[in-house]
Amino acid sequence: MIGQYGRFDRQKFERDFRKGFYGIEACLLKTEEDVRALKDAAAEHSFQIGVHFPLRDNGRVIRDALVMSTDAGRRREAFGLIQTELDELMRLELRPAYILFHYPKPIILDDRVNWSSWHFSDRLEYVYESDYSLDVFLERTEALFQWLTAQSEQYGFTPVLEFDALNKYVYASDALEGLLRKYRAIRLCLDTGRLYLQERKDPSFQSVPLMRKYAKFAHVIHLWNLQYGDGFVRLRYPVLPEQHHADGWAPIAEYLNVIREENPDVLFQFEHRSELVGDEELQRCYRWVSDMLSVGHDG
Repeated sequence: MIGQYGRFDRQKFERDFRKGFYGIEACLLKTEEDVRALKDAAAEHSFQIGVHFPLRDNGRVIRDALVMSTDAGRRREAFGLIQTELDELMRLELRPAYILFHYPKPIILDDRVNWSSWHFSDRLEYVYESDYSLDVFLERTEALFQWLTAQSEQYGFTPVLEFDALNKYVYASDALEGLLRKYRAIRLCLDTGRLYLQERKDPSFQSVPLMRKYAKFAHVIHLWNLQYGDGFVRLRYPVLPEQHHADGWAPIAEYLNVIREENPDVLFQFEHRSELVGDEELQRCYRWVSDMLSVGHDG
């Protein structure tokens, strides 16, 4: 898959999309014309559409639905925003194969970690673990899973939750795995750059074990690379085999090996900035990922 964010970029589509790709993940489109262009391209080229909530740029400071807020009124508002989106997608006859939401929202932050370089749009986007118990986390997660399961049955889409910054409730407990087994309609998105960034910021977090723990529940992988030294060196870079972990790059080959072993049918959305490389390198990115995922590849 490729992404289209902010607008339907015809030039990006013609350069990045390949015959046989599953589809396009769209987010924050500005105009009705962008939506129409996406819909027309899907019909012409017979691909699926994934929606990264929200489909349209609604001008809100916080784009995500704060469905696990500590404030009951904000939770009601958040579920209402999603419901409005579902009704709008029905009106547009877009019929997305999946709809993706960031999770958990608000993000639950480990009090021990310095999160100063993590991007937040607003203070309401996060809460500290010391103010948010595991029991409350599981109660609100289950309520979310129940609601999304019902909506998925009514509207015909796969609900996908993309991990944002994570605390030990997710990576050091089996409780979330239990809920994912109970509510099988709910699937995950694992973002390679985001996971690696947390590993560099959080000494308690390891990205490869997290990938191993949750890959079996994934529906989509957001694939891009990040080079990190004393700070950010390169962001949203296409993955290539010469990007070595010793030079500050994410261990993409390890991630791909885990995914091949745990869930080879997962979708890959190339969430990179393809303009950072030439046409030959972009094709080499696609080919390397395909080769890494092939049965019998030894890594």
